[in-house]
Amino acid sequence: MTPIPDYVSEAPARAEVDALPGSTVVNFGTNWCEHCQAARQPVHEALAAHPAVRQLKIEDGKGRPLGRSFQVRLWPTLIFLKDGVEVDRLVRPTDRAAVLQALARIDPQ
Repeated sequence: MTPIPDYVSEAPARAEVDALPGSTVVNFGTNWCEHCQAARQPVHEALAAHPAVRQLKIEDGKGRPLGRSFQVRLWPTLIFLKDGVEVDRLVRPTDRAAVLQALARIDPQ
């Protein structure tokens, strides 16, 4: 299995995210967050079943404009996009099945 990527501090602009073609999951959180650590494995496993889906793991926090533009309040928050439009979101997912269900809405395979 491929290693689980960390959250990155460099975030694209909201306009860039809105312009992304295809299926994308934007995962907001931090590397030190306990809820984010608990969600790492189920989210990673679900995304592995959908290799065509782009994942952006963005470090969030005070003063981070991308997270604020999506009104992120708790971590992790996963935003499921199809051609830059939000289709679904999960807040603090712990269940692989819930992530798979949301992924099916943007990547029916």
